Amino acid sequence: MLNAIPDVLRTGAAFVVVLGVLVFIHELGHYLAARWRGVKVEVFSIGFGKSITQWTDSTGTVWKLAWLPLGGYVKMHGQERPEDVSDAVRASWIPGRTFHEKTVLSRAIIVAAGPIANFLLAMVLFTALFMAVGRPVTLPVIGEVLPDSAAFRGGLVAEDRIESIDGKAIRTFEDIQTIVVANPARTLSIVVRRGAETKTLAVLTGARDAGGGKQAGLLGVRGGRVEYQSVAPVDALVGGVKQTWSITADTFSGVAQMISGRRGTEELGGPLRIAQISGQVAELGIASLISFIAVLSVNLGLINLFPIPILDGGHLLFYLAEAIRGRPLPPKAQEYGFRAGLAVLASLFIFATWNDLSHIGLFRWVAGLIG
Repeated sequence: MLNAIPDVLRTGAAFVVVLGVLVFIHELGHYLAARWRGVKVEVFSIGFGKSITQWTDSTGTVWKLAWLPLGGYVKMHGQERPEDVSDAVRASWIPGRTFHEKTVLSRAIIVAAGPIANFLLAMVLFTALFMAVGRPVTLPVIGEVLPDSAAFRGGLVAEDRIESIDGKAIRTFEDIQTIVVANPARTLSIVVRRGAETKTLAVLTGARDAGGGKQAGLLGVRGGRVEYQSVAPVDALVGGVKQTWSITADTFSGVAQMISGRRGTEELGGPLRIAQISGQVAELGIASLISFIAVLSVNLGLINLFPIPILDGGHLLFYLAEAIRGRPLPPKAQEYGFRAGLAVLASLFIFATWNDLSHIGLFRWVAGLIG
């Protein structure tokens, strides 16, 4: 039990740091955009519930650090609709500084600034990592050959370095994936370097259903060696942008596959999974933790743009409707939309938490106690 205490402390501390950075940057995006568009910000809070500490700056904004570190918020002046508040509250509003009286464009900019800040954070962190330790490149070296796979039947073994496939030079492990996926159930000529020898192997790829009546090739190998290549500052910046875009596309693709049923939902995780992985990544070093924060920042930005009421994307959807109609949606329509959005988010949270508890083995532990 004593040996587990440092792990628990590390996991908790890493989780607070990871979530704190992500929430702060997201809310900072809303805050800076609100200041830019002339909206007074009343409260900037990291965490929910009773505040641990707070102070008021020269513009009148109350900055709070609350005890429940599971999110945060920015409270803008006049964020409520006039019909939803009392005469006394309306009388306290400062003309020209309230959120609700700003144009649709200004409100949309303020709302979209949170997710945009998360994407920018990811770009900055990836760029900094590339400049400090170099760009990670997965070498075309086989780390593991899966049993009864196309690679196994074709004679590939661990530590083989693939030099070319069908005459095309291979520089990274991703090059292997690109070619194999595009060639299902096809014999490929693969040149490998095994120790001091060079061998040419004829490998018949496997095939799997890729959806839409299409197939994708399978080889059955895993990469096992990463090399960090130094890059110039400009290349690091370009690499940071590309890495952010790649993770965004992969995340969006993964969610689409889950919705369509082509991918299992067991990968969907919540705060418990994030906390667990935060502790594991923190043990690997600061570079790994920064990379993890960047990946999560992309996920947070993308998820917040989903058109679900309550999320930023839902607000943007309402603003789009307002811009098209020339007036806001009826209050009842907005109310029902927010209720539906709350139900969707609550369901996703419960499902993700269930996945988290299953993943960490709580149910197996309880079943063992009952047994």
